[in-house]
Amino acid sequence: MKPSVEEIGSLLALKRHERPEEGYFDDFLREFHQRRREEEALKAGPSGWLRRASAWFSSLGASKWAYGAGLAYATIMALFLLAPDSAQVQSAPPVPVNYKVAPAEPVAVEQLNALDLRPSSQGSTGEQEF
Repeated sequence: MKPSVEEIGSLLALKRHERPEEGYFDDFLREFHQRRREEEALKAGPSGWLRRASAWFSSLGASKWAYGAGLAYATIMALFLLAPDSAQVQSAPPVPVNYKVAPAEPVAVEQLNALDLRPSSQGSTGEQEF
């Protein structure tokens, strides 16, 4: 049943005098911003990432099985390559080395003692002749 024009007019006349209570628009704005922040927080975390990924896979259609299989294969291969080897490497047993280092004799001191450092041994340019 459709309302008549007179019924709509009387309803609008009644509603014209209704006013929202004080602070309604301020509360509405605060609640709106709070809901938006909650929605963004849900999108930002790991659950939001999981929700977006599941929505993406659900929108793929028939190719989602191929993408899912490829993702599963990539995950298994990554785990296989990153897992530590179970076989332990055996090192060769240490072999003792019988080598002794003998200290070298100071040759430089003997060379200095053999030099003739007298002033009469200097040449014409002030250099020492050997």
